[in-house]
Amino acid sequence: MVQRKYYRHVLQKKGGRLILRILLGLFFCVITVFLMAVFLFIFYVKDFPRPEKFTERPFIESSKILDRTGKIVLYEAYGEERREVVPLDYIPDHLKNAVIAAEDANFYNHFGVDLRGIGRAILVDFKLRRPLQGGSTISQQLIRSAFLTSEKTAERKIREIVLTLELERRYPKDQILEFYLNQIPFGENAYGVEAASQVYFGKSVSKISIAESALLAAKIQAPSRLSPYGEHKEDLLARKDYVLGKMAENNFITEKEAEEAKKQILEFEPPYSIKAPHFVMYVREYLINHYGEDFLKEKGLRVITTLDWELQEWAEKVVGEGAKANESVRAYNASLVAIDPKTGEIIAMVGSKDFWGDSYPKNCIPGENCLFEPQYNVATGSLGRQPGSAFKPFVYVTAFQKGFSDQTVVVDEETNFNGYQPQNYDGLFRGPVTLRQALAQSLNVPSVKVLANFAGIKDSINTAKSFGITTLNEPTSHYGLSLVLGGGEVRLLDMVSAYGVFATGGLRAPPTSILKIEDSSENILEKQTSSLKRVIEPEPVNLINSILSDNEARAPIFGLNSPLYFQNYQVAAKTGTTQNYKDGWIIGYTPSFVAGVWAGNNDNSPMYKEPGVSVAGPIWKRFMERALLGFPQESFLK
Repeated sequence: MVQRKYYRHVLQKKGGRLILRILLGLFFCVITVFLMAVFLFIFYVKDFPRPEKFTERPFIESSKILDRTGKIVLYEAYGEERREVVPLDYIPDHLKNAVIAAEDANFYNHFGVDLRGIGRAILVDFKLRRPLQGGSTISQQLIRSAFLTSEKTAERKIREIVLTLELERRYPKDQILEFYLNQIPFGENAYGVEAASQVYFGKSVSKISIAESALLAAKIQAPSRLSPYGEHKEDLLARKDYVLGKMAENNFITEKEAEEAKKQILEFEPPYSIKAPHFVMYVREYLINHYGEDFLKEKGLRVITTLDWELQEWAEKVVGEGAKANESVRAYNASLVAIDPKTGEIIAMVGSKDFWGDSYPKNCIPGENCLFEPQYNVATGSLGRQPGSAFKPFVYVTAFQKGFSDQTVVVDEETNFNGYQPQNYDGLFRGPVTLRQALAQSLNVPSVKVLANFAGIKDSINTAKSFGITTLNEPTSHYGLSLVLGGGEVRLLDMVSAYGVFATGGLRAPPTSILKIEDSSENILEKQTSSLKRVIEPEPVNLINSILSDNEARAPIFGLNSPLYFQNYQVAAKTGTTQNYKDGWIIGYTPSFVAGVWAGNNDNSPMYKEPGVSVAGPIWKRFMERALLGFPQESFLK
């Protein structure tokens, strides 16, 4: 009995020690785990940016080229990220709720990590024996997108959780949601909700509907695969309906609103759309030359251009339709430029009939045998065009500067100028004619006499250069007397700008395409300032305006109801046709508006024998009829 009691005492003593050891072991384990957690927290958070650094984190933002109203996006320049950062209160509640419903319904209640979601993900991953399931909160997704890779490893997951806890400690929920909605990818290089809304719906995120919001939220799951332009569009629309259901389930919208949104037919912007493409590329080249391509793609510039989008649309329409009609006379391309002569602002620019090349001829070599090259901008391109008789006003205004008048008489007769023997368009000679008649009817022989005897080649070239012609850089001897009939190559933009000097009574404003450039912080980097400069006295210019708007004076050649005549507006206009009918021109203006049209073939092959008034005139006439509606009835100074 005594021995049994002894053994019981010994066992109780050893059992107490064992329990004590177990408790001590557990205590040290807890301390070890705690210290390891502290170590991991310190290790992973040591490089985490301070709050002020996170809020000032430099997002890569795309730059926008806009029309003159600042409302129509013509083009968006971006690198790998197309983004525009917007504040949370700019984003509609139904989009915030759609994202929360789709990605993290418990967002405003958890501390950054959803333990139930993680547990569910672990079970699925364990079953599949691969780390596939998500379960991440919005905060975790933000950390992953901003600071981590998408690699599925234990170390990355631990770092993600630790950084998420620190993120939640430092920032309020609304701030985290704002970071998230400006950070995450939506496919098509769009990052953030504003860029996504512009890419897919062509409008600001502040204006999207419930259905459109649900679709953007649906894309977060698989931004590239769930594309409205690819083979998984039906999957995207199905997930959109799923998101609407989740929104109703979480009382963000009613069941009725969800059903109505499911029925809404969504319209998507065409991918990679560019409005006014030739003009945009002209502006883009300027921006790259002045700021660099990387700066343009990453710094979120807002470029307000001079373009009037409504007139640009009309210009593209009439050029396309006019060029199509001209194919019957073997003229396959056309170009148009319009400017405000008082500011030099380019109002419309169509570099060719079709930038996207739907009617691009097959088996042609650009610059050699292509009747039409879609993306080459005839208006600004390095390959100049002969202007035909459209050059004559520069010669006549030079003669007027020297004291000759519109009543000065020259003889229209067959004349040989040392081997050069020009002919009039109709092959006829009219005898003595005034300079008014000669210019208004575009008579060639009298015009050559004006150049040879009154104006002079050198002085006429200097006049043209002072007006804005930039291409007449050969020695004077290179041009000869054919200069007055268009023997020197010019560009359409230069010609329209130069005619602007006539429109303003002798004042020149160089052509400009940009009104203002702002950076993403709304700092003004560049702003247009009017720079009118007098290049010629008004009297000779007013005489040119009087002649080119004199419908009766030109009637013997063009008729009283030609494309040059407008019943309720005084419009000055001049046509041009080159030798062998390679180019057809018309340039016309009022005191406040100038527009010019070129028609022909890119490879300089001749049209059938049609003058500029026939191939360029109808295009110009249709454009001017619409454009003039925006201007008062003005008259030139007498």
